[in-house]
Amino acid sequence: MRKSDRGIKDFNEIVDVINRCDTIRIGIFDEEYPYVVPISFGYEVIDNKIILYVHGAKEGKKHDLIGRNNKVCIEADICHRFTETGNSVTCEYESIIGYGEAVKVFDQDAIKGLELLVTHCGFDGYPINEGALKVMTIYQITLDHVTGKRRFV
Repeated sequence: MRKSDRGIKDFNEIVDVINRCDTIRIGIFDEEYPYVVPISFGYEVIDNKIILYVHGAKEGKKHDLIGRNNKVCIEADICHRFTETGNSVTCEYESIIGYGEAVKVFDQDAIKGLELLVTHCGFDGYPINEGALKVMTIYQITLDHVTGKRRFV
């Protein structure tokens, strides 16, 4: 990190940033270029590890690429505002970047992941239609490494 004074060093503060983000972007290996897609998510923290849950169709580009190489990078950010500082314009922001592997989960783990996802999306207690799991895949991404950064003027 070039501007280390902006780094978020406290794990709980990194979790707080993730909690306030409504979308993450997931970067997946493709042949010529990386493939990045915005996605809704849920999460939990176990033993100081952030575990994300994302979903998608059982087929498609994201599903195919993860099947070939499940190592992923995730990014999430909050742009608070753009502001003027002297003779320039800058953004006040908070962001995180993490690395892990996307692993399919099934049965109760998939239901738990979907429950965490809908809760994070603002629908705590929403009934999970187990039939919907037949047409979707739930991935669990345990972040092996995560960093955070922020800037406030």
